[in-house]
Amino acid sequence: MTFDSPLWQEIQQGESKTLEFKQQLPKGEQLAKTLIAFANTSGGKLIVGVDDERQIIGIKTDEFELMDQIASIVHENCLPTLLPSIYLETLDNKTLVIVQVHRGSQLPYYLKSKGREQGTYVRIGASNRPASLDMIHELERQRLNQSFDEQAAWDIQLEDLDLTPLLQAFQQQGKALNQQRLHSLKLIKTEHGVTHPTHGLIILLGLYEHVEIKCSRFKGTDMTVFLDKKEYRGNLFYQLEQTELFIKNHLHLKAEILGLQRTETYEIPMAAIREALINAIIHRDYSNFGRDIKVGIYDDALNIVSPGGLPHGITLNEALQGRSEIRNKVLARVFKALGYIEQWGSGIARIQQLCREADCQPPIFKETGDFFDIEFLRDVQEAPDSEGGQIGGQIGGQITESQRSVLLLIQNKPQITRQELAKELQINPSAVQKHIENLKEQGVIERIGGTRGYWQVKI
Repeated sequence: MTFDSPLWQEIQQGESKTLEFKQQLPKGEQLAKTLIAFANTSGGKLIVGVDDERQIIGIKTDEFELMDQIASIVHENCLPTLLPSIYLETLDNKTLVIVQVHRGSQLPYYLKSKGREQGTYVRIGASNRPASLDMIHELERQRLNQSFDEQAAWDIQLEDLDLTPLLQAFQQQGKALNQQRLHSLKLIKTEHGVTHPTHGLIILLGLYEHVEIKCSRFKGTDMTVFLDKKEYRGNLFYQLEQTELFIKNHLHLKAEILGLQRTETYEIPMAAIREALINAIIHRDYSNFGRDIKVGIYDDALNIVSPGGLPHGITLNEALQGRSEIRNKVLARVFKALGYIEQWGSGIARIQQLCREADCQPPIFKETGDFFDIEFLRDVQEAPDSEGGQIGGQIGGQITESQRSVLLLIQNKPQITRQELAKELQINPSAVQKHIENLKEQGVIERIGGTRGYWQVKI
């Protein structure tokens, strides 16, 4: 076997957002779902002839007949037309069929038999998920090269809005914000002689309920005990400022003697944290009204989690290499004009550089399902036993790392089902059920409204 083969190395990394294995060719619609999900997300490869344990099995039927069968399935089941690359590769003297799909330009792609609203799929982690109506609208916007925050909020009157926070932000930079600039930044939109605010302006002013940042300080390294908890609403500049203050209150200062001067710096450079917060604010998905940004501080880490995953189907590797895709163009323009952004695509690189310069552990960037997570590591030995006054108190039992993952997903998507949790965490539904029962016994979560209801986190 050629262990240095790029394909072999790719297989050993396991299934992912852009890679799926099948021991044999899936049934028609199952194959089509995977290719549609790839086309709607980041593109990807389906490799036939590899089992779930990453073992090379090879295909057992005529290769060319199988390739013709794949082409026929795609043609019969997918709309708009998909044109995958179908080719053969050999590993360990066994033949594999590879079906590769690039991200499509005619979004959204869907199953012909189910129609667009029921048959659109996206790739979340290593699984295919039916796209919600909000996601379908987002895919349509991407096809048209539009963003949610550029669209007009037709049900809100411009004259009813207090633009003071935005005017003050520009005045502090010595810049005017007149009607012409409001138009050029696409904060307002005029059609048929009537001017309305865009979603971007409403978001910047913090007038939508889901535009908030929830901050928590936990005792130890899990979610068992709250020490402090704040929820910040209002305009985005206020939210950013207050979140920074919350974080500063729960980080350690370290003193250094430079020459004759004694200086104090935070254990994690605040410039890196600020960059991460700006990244979360600008790139989160505001079109989904059920989620918000969460900041969690533990004895061993600071987590900043924003909903929406990476924008426009880019992969984590591409983001780490500096590729920039803007989900919220209005917010990005405004933050760039105000000096919050230096240059496009520099955020992650700047965070890494600032941590290196401060001799800190490198931050960890993760795309977990439909969320993007930046984790700054702390020195556990330096972390205090208690901070800021306890809120909530001790919860009976201990929350394991797996239960913490379940809890995080529930916090970010209260309507999530057990089946979705199982797919997200790549564990059996029975294991999910055990974690849920444990969390319910400890009083951490409660089910509201039965099977059609939602989860309520009670800590």
